[in-house]
Amino acid sequence: MLYPDNRRGDGGTVQSLIESEIARARADGCTRQENLPFVLGDGAARNAVLLVHGFSGSPWEMRPLGTYLAGRGFLVYGLRLPGHGTTPEDLAGKTMEEWLETVAAGLRRLFATGTSVSGVGQSTGALLLLLAALEQAPAGMVLLSPFLQVRHRLAPAAGILRFFKTYQNTSVTPQNLPFYYDRRPVEGMHQINRITRCLRRRLKQIKSPTLIVSAQGDRTILVPSAMRLYQELGSAHKEYHLFGPEAPHVLTTPDNPRQGETLTLTASFLAGLYRQQTSSIF
Repeated sequence: MLYPDNRRGDGGTVQSLIESEIARARADGCTRQENLPFVLGDGAARNAVLLVHGFSGSPWEMRPLGTYLAGRGFLVYGLRLPGHGTTPEDLAGKTMEEWLETVAAGLRRLFATGTSVSGVGQSTGALLLLLAALEQAPAGMVLLSPFLQVRHRLAPAAGILRFFKTYQNTSVTPQNLPFYYDRRPVEGMHQINRITRCLRRRLKQIKSPTLIVSAQGDRTILVPSAMRLYQELGSAHKEYHLFGPEAPHVLTTPDNPRQGETLTLTASFLAGLYRQQTSSIF
């Protein structure tokens, strides 16, 4: 069911959420169906999952995971971060505050359904999910390719470089070009630096059970920084899984030869959290 008409909690509907977000995305210039936000799964599900895509990507990269989770009984909302799925020029004008509010609003609306709410974030989406968890703690989180430092040597200077260079060209395969930008605004990298600075100060305050998945083949971030994030995270229940050099930065799409394992790891971790919650009730 694409738009479950589900009335629970404070009377909010998941259907109204997705309809309003799709309308907003189209008004912003998002024309491709694959880049629109989505809801999948049974409206009567006891567990909901918020999916947050990465920087310069779109909800498209989270849909395989959303489909997999929906098939296992989860209600899934894949949001669209402002400035994504439209144009690089649109993204260049967005801030971390706008992205964070979108994630926080997604969590609020899912909590209002009365379900147990978890979150999964890819890359920058994982960092935004962590920040949102400071105010609204999910039942659990899965962080795919999170980081505290990106690989590009000039990234730390983005705050200055943005005044001299507007975009950074990046390689995107022809089949993925409809879903990713091949020009990334340097302003966006500055916003990511702001996110990581904020996170470093507050990681110990985050307590939600968390699974982190990284890959040695990641050429976008410094993979050891994901381990530092794991070590500094305040969660009592946390797990770390590292794929080998064959796995890339984006773990949810068919470009990842370990995609299947990424999906099963995520679903197993979230299902395990629910089993622990229900067993503790009785």
